[in-house]
Amino acid sequence: MPFVLDNSVVSGWYLKNQATPYTAAIAERLLDDRAWAPAVWELELANVLRTACMRQRMVAQQAQQVLARIAQLPVDVDRQAVPPSELLALAIRFGLSSYDAAYLELALRRQLPLATQDDALRAAALASGVGCVEAS
Repeated sequence: MPFVLDNSVVSGWYLKNQATPYTAAIAERLLDDRAWAPAVWELELANVLRTACMRQRMVAQQAQQVLARIAQLPVDVDRQAVPPSELLALAIRFGLSSYDAAYLELALRRQLPLATQDDALRAAALASGVGCVEAS
């Protein structure tokens, strides 16, 4: 079953200090399933990699290799424009950043569970009825 994937999970695939059994389980799930991510996911991913380079956790070449590997994964980026008013309403309703609201909006629109390690986003996904991907 497809699911919505957020950057808190993806970061665990290439940053050791963010790796958890949950991130590993979601990576394994992509062997059989597809994931969706909002367009902001690409910006967040690039920013996390930039920060890792700035903190000398990896060099730019490694960051480019991470991007190349992630581009090969079965992750579809949803490019549908979402009105900022809708994102703001979700952010306020569930106490999320507007970035996290983009993940929730996509999960709601596609009626897909959300894979996240973020506590607030997890709570919002559960409260809104789309649910979360569980590690199996």
